[in-house]
Amino acid sequence: MQANIMKVKSCSEQFYVKSEKADNGQMAKRNLVLQEIGGKFENSYLVAVLGNLAGCQFYEGDVVITTLRFSTREYNGQVFQDIVATDIIKINR
Repeated sequence: MQANIMKVKSCSEQFYVKSEKADNGQMAKRNLVLQEIGGKFENSYLVAVLGNLAGCQFYEGDVVITTLRFSTREYNGQVFQDIVATDIIKINR
């Protein structure tokens, strides 16, 4: 995976989702909108942050280094894409 330097455009509140992988059946989740560095019209991504990383608060304008995992799955004849931040480090505010 490749590390990317990106800017936080928005950050949701932390919430919990059901997870068979978690010990207590729930996993923390937070959604971020991250934009590539460069200009006003660079690519943006809606990214899920899971587990312990979801406990970190991010603010609009924060610059982060992140690795993203892109995956797709099919359900009822439709294809869905998930983007998950596997690592994210805030480098300034």
